[in-house]
Amino acid sequence: MSKITKYTFAIILITSLFFFWGFIHNLDPILIKHLRSAFSLTHLQASLVDSAVFFAYFLLAIPAGIIMQKYGYKSGILVGLSLFALGCFLFVPAANMVSYPFFLTALFVLSCGLTILETAANPYITLLGDPAKATQRLNFAQSFNGLAASIAPIVGGVFILAEEPKSTEELAAMSDVAKQAYIQAETALVKGPYIVLGLIILLVTILFFFTKLPDIKEEKTENKRGFFASLRHKNVRWAVIAQFFYVGAQIYVFSFLLVFAEDSLAMSGQEAKYYAGLAGLLFMIGRFVGTFFMRYVAPYKLLMLYSIFSALLCFLVIFGSGYITLYALVAIPFFMSIMFPTIFAIGISGIGADTKSASSFIIMAIVGGAVIPPLASLVTDGTAYINYSYSVVLLCFLVVLVFAWNTRELAADKSEIL
Repeated sequence: MSKITKYTFAIILITSLFFFWGFIHNLDPILIKHLRSAFSLTHLQASLVDSAVFFAYFLLAIPAGIIMQKYGYKSGILVGLSLFALGCFLFVPAANMVSYPFFLTALFVLSCGLTILETAANPYITLLGDPAKATQRLNFAQSFNGLAASIAPIVGGVFILAEEPKSTEELAAMSDVAKQAYIQAETALVKGPYIVLGLIILLVTILFFFTKLPDIKEEKTENKRGFFASLRHKNVRWAVIAQFFYVGAQIYVFSFLLVFAEDSLAMSGQEAKYYAGLAGLLFMIGRFVGTFFMRYVAPYKLLMLYSIFSALLCFLVIFGSGYITLYALVAIPFFMSIMFPTIFAIGISGIGADTKSASSFIIMAIVGGAVIPPLASLVTDGTAYINYSYSVVLLCFLVVLVFAWNTRELAADKSEIL
């Protein structure tokens, strides 16, 4: 059996995980808008949805790497899928108790599972097959994350934003009993989608359990250096920094797109969900386009170009007005598309047995998604103008640009990322 044939089914199975965590992450914008209205939250309070999700990455990334070092990639994937399903099912008691903190707890548990899955799947997909195509392979797998990003807002909008939520004034005019009944009805809407997703993830877990995945052997002699030895590599250190800022930018752009449309353009959630879906579609297209161009252009060069265009679009969001700002915001995901997998692939390139621990640190940097949105939300709450909050996002893309520039010599030395 050829190496390509041997790895084909494993690559398909691992790639499906990229779709599932992309789908759940891209339900968050719908969830933020829905819970913000149901619980009358400020922008900062609503951003705690992102904080609950991405703080898990900070806490679980290193334990996830240790699990994989001791028990392998498959064990990590099974643990991650189990926590993923459990978190989905916790949305039922959260809705029944009408508790925002309980919703945050469910999101945290779910995200613990996603942390382990991403820590395992991102490096595993780069190791399955030809090393010369590692970055292309990861970008291709991440393209299905983009596919999920285009579908999730539409699905979530249909089932979670079934009716336009009541305004603050309408809520204030309601009696306490009526208001409690309304909040109960609103929170109950989230149960169905998360129950269905939890059942699907359970089925995927069973499939993984009974599937024999290729066992990737790595050099054991290098493991004596210890778990933190991967940080001695310049590309790993820079990837951790760049991933922190990039993920923070991505999460804020996607999570607050519906809020931006409402605050800046007085657009309803039912209309704005299509713009969110378009943003996800452009994200997916950008991944496929980027994967194609990487056959001819060094990944670091494409990363530099995409980060420059992302920064320019942020500038338009900050200082523009009217619908042009929404169009610019929707276009940003096209240029964000290649950033996560390209930063990741450059970060773990050529480091041998340090790959698993490096993966943990780069995944841990996803905690930027817990830090950047609240910072940007503070700008919104402080200025009462959401456009200014994208100055924080602009800064993030400039950090990605610096990362690409500072790791350019790696592209000349390591053919596997070209």
